[in-house]
Amino acid sequence: MKVFKFGGASVKDASAYRNVAEIVRLYPKDKLIIVISAMGKTTNALEELVRSYFHKDRQKQRHLKQIRMFHKDIVEDLFHDKSHSVYAEIGRLFQELSLYIKSEPGSNFDYEYDQVVAYGELLSSCLLSHYLIDVGIGNSLLNASDVIMTDDNFREGRVYWPQTIRLIRQKLKDFATADLGLENVIVTQGFIGRSPDGSFTTLGREGSDYSAAIFGHAMEVEEVVIWKDVEGLLDADPKLFSNAKLIETISYHETIELSFYGASIIHPKTIQPLENKNIPLCVKSFLNPQLTGSVIKRIEGTENPPSSIIVKENQMLISIASTDFSFIAEKNLQNIFRIFAELAVRINVMQNSAISFSVIIDDPQYKKKLLLSELSAYFKVRYNEGLKLITIRHYTPEIIRLVTGDSEILLEQKSRFTYQAVIR
Repeated sequence: MKVFKFGGASVKDASAYRNVAEIVRLYPKDKLIIVISAMGKTTNALEELVRSYFHKDRQKQRHLKQIRMFHKDIVEDLFHDKSHSVYAEIGRLFQELSLYIKSEPGSNFDYEYDQVVAYGELLSSCLLSHYLIDVGIGNSLLNASDVIMTDDNFREGRVYWPQTIRLIRQKLKDFATADLGLENVIVTQGFIGRSPDGSFTTLGREGSDYSAAIFGHAMEVEEVVIWKDVEGLLDADPKLFSNAKLIETISYHETIELSFYGASIIHPKTIQPLENKNIPLCVKSFLNPQLTGSVIKRIEGTENPPSSIIVKENQMLISIASTDFSFIAEKNLQNIFRIFAELAVRINVMQNSAISFSVIIDDPQYKKKLLLSELSAYFKVRYNEGLKLITIRHYTPEIIRLVTGDSEILLEQKSRFTYQAVIR
C-alpha cells in the first residue's frame, strides 16, 4: 500500500487531471490512498472569499462566482455528458458554500477561514474520484474530516493521534485486507480535519503533505509519494537558481531542518509521523513520473548532506526596544512571546542585545496592524517590510558570497551548520 499526494499544481486544469489518472495507471499492483489538494490557486481564491465574507464587503458573490466558473470549466472539459452525476455533486458543494456565506460571520476569523477554505479540497477530490471512475479506475471517496480529528486551534489544527489512527483504520479496514480488485484506490482530501464540535479545521497552509503522512502513519504503508512539478528535492529553488541540483537521498533529520527554515517542498510537520514508522517519503515529478526523484529516509551513520539554499520572500523585520533602557531579559521576552503566541504569528529568526530584540516573520497581512499595536503598548517598535530571508544549510564562504552578493544585509546570524541573512 502506498500514499500518493497530489498538490494544487498537479490538478490545476483538465489536462492535469488526465495526467493524474495516467500516473495512477502506472501502479496497477498497488493499493493507493490518494490525498489531493485544492485545484490550482483555489485556496488563494477561497481566502479572498472568506476575507470578503468576514469583513462584509460587497465582493463575496463576485469571488464565489469566479471560483464556481473555474471549476465549471474543468468539469465540462472532463465530462461532456451534462447528466453525469458529478455535476450534481459539485453543484451541491457550491450550494453548501453559498448558503454558508449568506449567514452572519462570527467574531473568529480563523474559524470562518476553515469553514470556507475546506471546500477547495472537497471539490477537487469529488472531481478526481468521478473522473477516475469515468476512465475505468475504480475508487472510493473518503471524507478526511470524518477521520482526522483535531483540537479547535483553527487554521493550525493539532491532531488527536489515537482517535485519528483508530478512525482511519476502521474506515480502511476492508480496503487494507481485501484482495486487489477493481477498487484498489481511495481518494481523500489533504489539509482538512474536524474539531470536537464537528467544525472543519485545517492543518496549516500547504498542510496536504501532513495529511498524507497521517494516513501513511496510520496504515503503516510501504511509502508516501509527493508528486510535484520538479524532479525531486532540490538544493535550491530552480526558479531562482538555474544550477539547482537534485538531492537523490536525504535523511529525515536534515529534511526536518530544511522544512523548518522554509523549504517549500515539504510541509514541516510531515516528517515525524513517517520517521516514527520508518516509512520512506519520495518526492517525484508528475511531469516526468518515470524519473527516480528523491527519497527521504532513515540514514544510519554519518550523513554528508549538500549545501542547500532557501529564500523566503515578503519578510518583515521588527525591532523591539524597551522604553526605559531596561534589559530585554526574561520578563520582557515573556511578554513579547506572549503577544506572538496569542496572535499565532510564527517567528522565523530572532536576535537580541541588551536593550533590543529583533525578529523576522512572514508578513502577517491582516494581523499586522494588531501585532504592531500590541507590541507598541509595551515597547518601542520599528519595522521594515518587503525583505528576503536567506538560509544556507551547510554553508561555505563562497556560497554566502554567491547568494548575498552586493545586497544590503540588515541582520545576519550563523550557527555550526546554518547561515541566515535578512536582505533588502
